[in-house]
Amino acid sequence: MTEATENLVLEILRAIRADIADLKRDNLDFKSRHTATESTLGSLHGAIGHLQVQIASQTGRLDHVEQQLEHINRRLGLVDA
Repeated sequence: MTEATENLVLEILRAIRADIADLKRDNLDFKSRHTATESTLGSLHGAIGHLQVQIASQTGRLDHVEQQLEHINRRLGLVDA
């Protein structure tokens, strides 16, 4: 190989090496963002679970209040038994 050809090959190899380094940096950035997204989703799942428990609790309380109102209405004769 001539010196010009060797220089061209070296230049191409350096460009490839630089491109690979850029890809590695981008991949690391992607991985960290992906991890952050997974963490956020985990937190959201926990928050949604907590809200579901609270809604179930409120539903139970409303059911109890409804039963009490029906009982009061029957005792007062406001509803046909």
